[in-house]
Amino acid sequence: MAESGSTMREYRTEELAEAAGIPVRTLRFYRERKLLPPPRREGRIAWYDDQHLARLRTIAALLERGHTLGGIAELTAAFEHGRDVGQLGELLGIGWSEETPVRLTPEALADYFEGEVTPENLAASLDLGYLATDGEEIVHVSRRLLDVSSALVGEGVPLAAVLETARRVREHADALAALFTDLISTHLTADTDTETGTGTGTGEDPVTRLRPLAKSVVEAELTMAMDRLHQSRTSAPQTPSS
Repeated sequence: MAESGSTMREYRTEELAEAAGIPVRTLRFYRERKLLPPPRREGRIAWYDDQHLARLRTIAALLERGHTLGGIAELTAAFEHGRDVGQLGELLGIGWSEETPVRLTPEALADYFEGEVTPENLAASLDLGYLATDGEEIVHVSRRLLDVSSALVGEGVPLAAVLETARRVREHADALAALFTDLISTHLTADTDTETGTGTGTGEDPVTRLRPLAKSVVEAELTMAMDRLHQSRTSAPQTPSS
């Protein structure tokens, strides 16, 4: 393993594959599909660096989220050609979302979470799908989640704890989404024809149209649940000190 400059590590093909946890043949396949930028050549030796390793980890995270290699190749091209972050959001699978992706430099990300951008926290963020990386380029999938996470860390909550809570929230959010989607799909049909007396005639999917109602219910119930919990904790009798 070689060094380039003061901090950049370099890897031979076998070393990079081992660091990324993939077979050498998979690494070569990604190169053939142009999912990785060309390595630095020194005679017949190909040298890869940490940017290649970051790309491989992003590919692995996106595959885990159900993206195809073709979709990942499109996302890679978007990074390399400076595509609009809204288009990047569609490629990351959040095109239907109200969330706004944010493009960041590593330095800007470090500023959001001073002292908390560790390899472990980066890996957790990639696993959650919050971050996608491409060498020096980083996209966070949600401006709101980025700001909230940064605010919690600024209040003294460790980023690792924020990410673990986010993972648990994701499980409940998935269950709530399934609950409301099933409710709407079971009782409403596509809004296709006002003359028949069913639907609105807009042709819009009712799940899409009624999503704000589900969001309002969840926000109201969460607020009331936190109020109840706060009241129960503050009204509980205090154990007298000895």
